[in-house]
Amino acid sequence: MSIRLSVVDRNGGEHEVETAPQGSLMETLRELDYGVSAICGGMCSCATCHVYIAPEWVAKLPDRQSDEGDLLAELQFRQDNSRLSCQIQLKPEHDGLRVTLAPEE
Repeated sequence: MSIRLSVVDRNGGEHEVETAPQGSLMETLRELDYGVSAICGGMCSCATCHVYIAPEWVAKLPDRQSDEGDLLAELQFRQDNSRLSCQIQLKPEHDGLRVTLAPEE
């Protein structure tokens, strides 16, 4: 089984990505040529996997935990729909999830 993600790269290009509904969103995004760098490997300590979640998906994802919120608060390009992709565990119900890669800080 796989799910489809819609990923908008930093140049505005849109890509449909097929992936397994397991692991974190960051793991899928760091494998893409245009994806996130994810320097800390998913430890929620670097914010190099920062993405913007499409408005219609924000309420469908779990709330941010305090560590994620603290890191996001320090980012120049933070928006209300900002998330660290390492903190989003992919599940079958995320089929169609749309994310935009945030500018690198």
